[in-house]
Order: sequence, then structure tokens, then C-alpha cells
Amino acid sequence: MSKTSSDGPDIPEPRGTSRDFKRSMQSRHLVMLSLGGVIGTGLFLSSGYTVNQAGPMGAILAYLIGGVVVYLVMMCLGELSVHMPETGAFSAHATRYIGPGTGYTVAWLYWLTWTVALGSEFTASGLLMAKWFPDVPIWIWSALFALIVFLTNAFTPKIFAETEFWLSLIKVATVVIFIIVGGAAIFGLAGPEGQPAPMFHNLTREGFFPTGVMPILVTMLAVSFAFSGTELIGIAAGETEDPEKNVPLAIRATLWRLVVFFVGTIVVIAAMLPREQAGLVESPFVTVFAMTGIPHAGDIMNFVIITALLSAANSGLYAASRMLWSLGEQRTLPSVFARVTRGGIPLNALLFSMLGGLLALLSSAFAPDTLYLVLVSISGFAVVAVWMSIAVSQMCFRRQFVRGGGDPATLGYRAPFYPWVPLGAFIACLLCFVGIAFDPTQRIALYCGIPFIAVCYLAFYLTDPRRKGGADSSAVKETS
Repeated sequence: MSKTSSDGPDIPEPRGTSRDFKRSMQSRHLVMLSLGGVIGTGLFLSSGYTVNQAGPMGAILAYLIGGVVVYLVMMCLGELSVHMPETGAFSAHATRYIGPGTGYTVAWLYWLTWTVALGSEFTASGLLMAKWFPDVPIWIWSALFALIVFLTNAFTPKIFAETEFWLSLIKVATVVIFIIVGGAAIFGLAGPEGQPAPMFHNLTREGFFPTGVMPILVTMLAVSFAFSGTELIGIAAGETEDPEKNVPLAIRATLWRLVVFFVGTIVVIAAMLPREQAGLVESPFVTVFAMTGIPHAGDIMNFVIITALLSAANSGLYAASRMLWSLGEQRTLPSVFARVTRGGIPLNALLFSMLGGLLALLSSAFAPDTLYLVLVSISGFAVVAVWMSIAVSQMCFRRQFVRGGGDPATLGYRAPFYPWVPLGAFIACLLCFVGIAFDPTQRIALYCGIPFIAVCYLAFYLTDPRRKGGADSSAVKETS
């Protein structure tokens, strides 16, 4: 017999539920999962370019503002994930509190984001291994890393979580060492003897904003993408022990660490390297480590970047498979995607996501200027679109919760200063899209992303099981 939910639209009865998953992740797993999704090649390789484009103080300001924006989004996600800790996360939240079409679109956007990333990360890993083993074909390394990432995801969430914990720990340790050693070098406590301490002269040598204000705004778009991955906490909430306690703890711990890591890294790079030089080096981490006298800095960072790529691929495959599972669970994909193994793994969704990653890898090799360019553009567009959906979902949830007689004070986690927090998050994300429209190099994201969203809504309308009649049309999903 069908039932009607009091806090959301009617959607089909799920084939499976988050109870099919194993609640085996702990707070430390959530923190490292989120850090692993954020700290990657963008920080290790591209941070110098950010300093070069926006200027030292401009880059620091952009990362500080980006940290505030992501904190607003994560407070909204925290409230939703504690009240409704489902593996489908923001897709399930959007389905219930905005509408099934939006939930369907959000799931595909986020799935594509990580699927495209998988292809690029496997390729980059192979290229980095070629520095040590030039005689081994790159595709062999890419295939080996793809197999390793698949196996870590294919057995139990605990194996995945532990693998991600240790991979992320390597990256975090590298960033901490970089900040400590670089900070010591800034004050002349490390590095070659006889050379004056650089101090913070380079930060203001050309003035506060040597390249103007507009490059800072453009850099903020890249900064928003740099912070993407923190939302993985919401996806893992359905597989976490005591989500009411661990999810808020993980969000707070992740966000302040990210801000410290990113801003600390930028300060060290900007102080140690002149702005015009920072954008030319292959990796500012290698350059700064070499300046402080650490031997084999290039090999060390090669290893760290490979682990960063594997970590990002590991968490990306996890996220992509859970998005497909949520579509199968909501009956907008065939039932095969909603099946979960005894170990708590949506294996069919995992296999399909891995196949998508391999196809993205092939498109990057054979169609880099056409298909792959479109996929990358949609991927970059998707992150901010998903954040906007999180903010809107939280506003809709709170309104429905109060209208149904609920007291916000009773929520396990409550985003403060409602409605200003979700409104601030939504407007900040919207401004990112406005900024993209004025940047010729990033405008293609709008040209590809907006039509993709339209296609997703059309596809949902054509496949919506409620339009087919029968038992499915009257079934309704309950939220506990």
C-alpha cells in the first residue's frame, strides 16, 4: 500500500535503501575522504599559476573568500545529511525537497564530474610513472592504476575508506611539511647558508593587486573548483557510523584544515617565489623543497602527485557509483543499478562508472578538442551547479519542516542564521556563473553545461516511471 510523505514530493518507492549499505565509516574516514577529494594536482602543480595571475595578496584573498563560500554550502549540506543520511546525498535531497527532475539532473551532473576526472587521473598517473620507467608503455600503468582503484572500491566500504585514509594522509603530510619547511625558509631558518631571509617582501613587492581586480575574480572561479570534493561527506553519510555526530564533526574539521592548507601553501609560494617566476615552474612544491635543500625533491613530489591522483580517482569512483545507485533506487534507471552486494557495494553501478571513466580516458586520447573538451566543460560547470542545488534543497527542507510543525531547534544539526546562509551560498555560486560568462576561456562551460541540464530534464520527463501508470505511479518513498 502506498504512503504519502509529509516533507517532500511523491517519488517512487525505492528498490533498495541506504540500510542496504554498511555503516562502517568513522569521522576520521569522512575527513580524509573529503580532503582526498580536494587536495590534488591543482594544489601541487597549479597553485603557482594562481599566484602569477591574481598576485600574491589577490590569490590569498581569493582562497579566503572561497573558503567562506564552501563553508556556507557545507553547513547547508550538514543539516540535510544529518536529517536524511542517504547514500544518494544531495541527489536524494534535491529529489525530495526540490523535485525529482532536479534530483535526476544533479545525479548525472555529479556522476559526469567524477567520471571525466577518472580518465584524466589514470592518464596523468601513467605519464608520471614514465619519468621513472620510460620503456614501459603509459597505457600499462593507466590500466594497472585503474584496476587498483576498482578493487579498493569493489569489496567493502571499510576497505575503500581505509585506503582513502592512508592515501590522503600522504598528501596532507606533504602539505604540512611544505608549510613548516617553507615557513622556516621564509625567516631564514632553512635553506642555503649565507643568503638573506626572503621574509614577506614578495607579497607586496608590486603592490597589493599588481594584476588588477578582475584577475582575482577570475581566479575565484578556479578556487571554487579547487574546493570541490568537500561535498563527498554528504555522499558518505549513509555509510557512516552515527551520522548525527560524525557528519558535523567531519565538516568542521575538513573546512578549517582546507583553508589553513590552501592559504598556508599560497603564502609560502608567494613569499618564496617572485610572482613572475611562480607561474613558470612546473611544480612550486618541487622548487621550494629544492630551495630549502631537501634532496630528490622532484622524485618525492612525483610520488606524492601519483598518490594524489590515485586518491582522487578512488574517491571519485566511490562518488560516481553512489550517484548511479541513487538513480536506480529512485527508479529512473534500471533496477540493476540499485542492487547492493552483501558487502554493501553497488557493484553494477561501480562497473558502469569505471567503464565511463575508461571511455573518458579514450576520448581524451582520440577526441581531445571535441568530445573530451565538452565533457571537461560540463564537469567544471557541474560542481557549482550541485552546490547551488544543496543551498536550495536546504531552504526548501527547512520551509517544509517548519510548515509540518517541526521545531528547527530539534534538528540533529542546524545551519545557523537561516535563511542567510543558504541564500549567501546560492548567490555566491550564481556569481561564479556570471563570472564565467565574462571570461572567454571558461565561457564554454556555460555553452555545454546549460544544454546538458536541459537534456537531463527532458530525459527525466521521458523516463519518469510515474508517467507509465501501474503500481509504480502510486508508490511513494518515505523519509525516516
